[in-house]
Amino acid sequence: MKILEPLAKLCAILAGTLLTLITLMTCISLIGRNTTGWSIVGAFELTGFAAGAAIALFMPWCQLRRGNIIVDFFTAKASAGTQAGLDRIGALAVAAVMGLLTWRTCIGGLNAWNSGSSSMMMGFPEWIVYVGMVPPLALTCVIALVQAVRGFGDEAQVPA
Repeated sequence: MKILEPLAKLCAILAGTLLTLITLMTCISLIGRNTTGWSIVGAFELTGFAAGAAIALFMPWCQLRRGNIIVDFFTAKASAGTQAGLDRIGALAVAAVMGLLTWRTCIGGLNAWNSGSSSMMMGFPEWIVYVGMVPPLALTCVIALVQAVRGFGDEAQVPA
């Protein structure tokens, strides 16, 4: 986790930066549209692309900090060992899903590259978004695998 945690933090910082930039762009576009009639053409396209990339970029930090929803209604009275085992199984399921998403995002990016697909208004190449999503999805998969194998230490707990 000593290598994975800084990578997860970097992804979260990049996601926050990306969302901040998109928020500023949206504000500039809205202020311009309502004051001078000028707006950024295709701002909604960039917002959609950025939101998708930001979600993927936040995933490693979320998994590392155990920020995913855990439904423990039925296991609240189970022993600590049972809960830890179920948490490991859950982490393994997350790893499988993230592995699948990583694979399919790679395929989608290659298809977008080969077809030259781009956004309608700006002509922004779609493959760039896929390239930005693959590494954090793969990192989330690796983090979940490590958690499934090694379990969750106190450092992985969500702060109160």
